[in-house]
Amino acid sequence: MASKREAGGKKRRYPWWLEMLAAFGVASTITVVLTLFFAIGRRPSRLVPTQSPAVDSPEFLAAVAGTAGTPIRAGGTIRLLNNGVEFFPALLQALHEAKHTIDFAVYIWEPGQACDDVSTALIERARAGVQVRVLLDGMGALKIPGDTVDAMKKAGVKVETFRPARFGKLTRFHKRNHRRAIVIDGEVGFTGGAAVADKWAGDADTPEHWRDTMVKVTGPPASTLQSAFAQTWAYSGGELIAGSTFFPPEGTRGTAGGMLHTGIASAPSSDDHPLTLFFIQSFAAARRRLYITTPYFVPDESTRRVVEERARAGVDVRILLPDQHTDAKPIRLASHRYYEELLESGVGVYEYQGTMMHTKGVVVDGQWSVVGSANMDIRSKELNMENVLGVLDARFAAELETAFHKDLGKAREIRLEQWRRRSWLARIGERFCALFGEQY
Repeated sequence: MASKREAGGKKRRYPWWLEMLAAFGVASTITVVLTLFFAIGRRPSRLVPTQSPAVDSPEFLAAVAGTAGTPIRAGGTIRLLNNGVEFFPALLQALHEAKHTIDFAVYIWEPGQACDDVSTALIERARAGVQVRVLLDGMGALKIPGDTVDAMKKAGVKVETFRPARFGKLTRFHKRNHRRAIVIDGEVGFTGGAAVADKWAGDADTPEHWRDTMVKVTGPPASTLQSAFAQTWAYSGGELIAGSTFFPPEGTRGTAGGMLHTGIASAPSSDDHPLTLFFIQSFAAARRRLYITTPYFVPDESTRRVVEERARAGVDVRILLPDQHTDAKPIRLASHRYYEELLESGVGVYEYQGTMMHTKGVVVDGQWSVVGSANMDIRSKELNMENVLGVLDARFAAELETAFHKDLGKAREIRLEQWRRRSWLARIGERFCALFGEQY
């Protein structure tokens, strides 16, 4: 009888709980697809400044700092460090000279000589009575040797992990602490692209040694980096650092010089993306030159438009990216999706040859510079914890421009007509990888 009813077209009924599970599965699938591939409701279709003052005008700093909600500070020093051959000696010297406090946060921490050198310095200072705090990222520091962590803790180093993979925190696990904030005695700081791994050693002289930069700062910029460390440390270890050993009163420190700076320590939020506003305001200010160096380039539409508009207005806009030596090939393919429209607008696009290029920096009109941990992608602006310094100083900008032109000498320029002749297979790969742009 049952088979006859079914043959006669009677609708089969399923248990209510099974239908609910099916509906939940469909809804979950739709949610995952929308999250991975679409930016629906995440940001306005376009961000346009009401004014775009030049970097040498009094209105510029007020605009960029006001939009980001960060203070403008005067004084201090900043020095560019090219590759591990300059960065690691400067870092180790500063660590060994620490008298009161060391706060250390980077994203990657891997076994090797760099790990041994840095951990040895931290352990030695902790045993000498210096307060040493190390913040590891739950994903970036997965490879750190357990005996290294144990040795640091045994010596008195306070070690905490940012968002480890634990039940109750899995929905936030993909939102990483990508900040570089190393501060010694509240007076000396380091930030940029490097971290603790041997791939940052050397002088970018082999495919195994990356091209990267860090900056060493003193005075007020070190306090800005200290704030970036303090925020993530508080929510990882439950300790809110304060006091003059961490934040020296600015009236008691040397602040000579005409350098001005502001900084952003950004965090994931559904609506507030200060890094996006910071970069757009900086790019829009360009009148003569705009040089961008980034290892991961998957910009949102508003950022692309302002870069292209500056090029069409006659600004010398150049972007330096990695070649096939990249450590993230899908992201490189996704960035290729934007090459043609950038080239058509007059933007110069270059790919660094010979090794992975991990440098992160922006220079505007030889005066305004942006350095720090952030990449030029959606992940850095909306999903990661990041920190950058914006510096108004012609001397430092000249250092960055010199390094940029030196890197161009090791790069291949992408030509529009040649790029248009790339294979259909390459185009398919670009389109597929660009589908995941919201996650890069």
